[in-house]
Amino acid sequence: MIWNIDYLLFMLPAMLIGLWAQFKLSSAYGKYSRVGLHSGVTGAEAAREILDRAGLSNVPVSEVGGHLTDHYDPTKRALCLSTENFHGRSIAAVGVAAHEAGHALQHQAAYAPLNLRMTLVPVTQFASYAWIGIILLGMFLGGALFAKLIWVAIAVFSVTMVFQLVTLPVEFDASKRAKEQLLRLGIVRAEESDGVNKVLGAAALTYVAALVSSVMQLLYFLSLARNSRD
Repeated sequence: MIWNIDYLLFMLPAMLIGLWAQFKLSSAYGKYSRVGLHSGVTGAEAAREILDRAGLSNVPVSEVGGHLTDHYDPTKRALCLSTENFHGRSIAAVGVAAHEAGHALQHQAAYAPLNLRMTLVPVTQFASYAWIGIILLGMFLGGALFAKLIWVAIAVFSVTMVFQLVTLPVEFDASKRAKEQLLRLGIVRAEESDGVNKVLGAAALTYVAALVSSVMQLLYFLSLARNSRD
């Protein structure tokens, strides 16, 4: 069997890191969503200010449903904020909104890792489903064909891991730009920046956890492929 006790042993460290990252994010976001800013601006207003000062008045800031569904869509050049962060006047809301505005600043500056991630999106969307189908086909065919197909699945799966690896500098850089702009524009005071750091730092951990999960999964499939040749 592909998914067995050995698989769980490989993935247990990644699962624990993932749970820890989610706990850190929930804890930091929950705490600082209850702490208001001295400036009193909403997340939407903060994002709008950052964009306008950068000459990106053509980038809309819109509201979307869901919890922490905030994102910047480079294909539409649009910034979307969840309801709680669009209207929220907290350190957490403004920090998250500024982070997404940071992605727009990256796009404007033609930041290479962001461009690479945008290029990888369609092939990653295909690969994230294709590798599972290839492994299932190999299980069905069995024998020597399985031994060959699992290497194909590994190659396809590696695309998703590369995407997650590229995502790390994109997310860390967006947070760096966000914190710089919040302080430069006076949206956040120096004493409030620690809260922004904690919220954005916790959010970044979730991307690290996703990469660790992919690495451990890849290592498991590599060990499985080697054993299939014995």
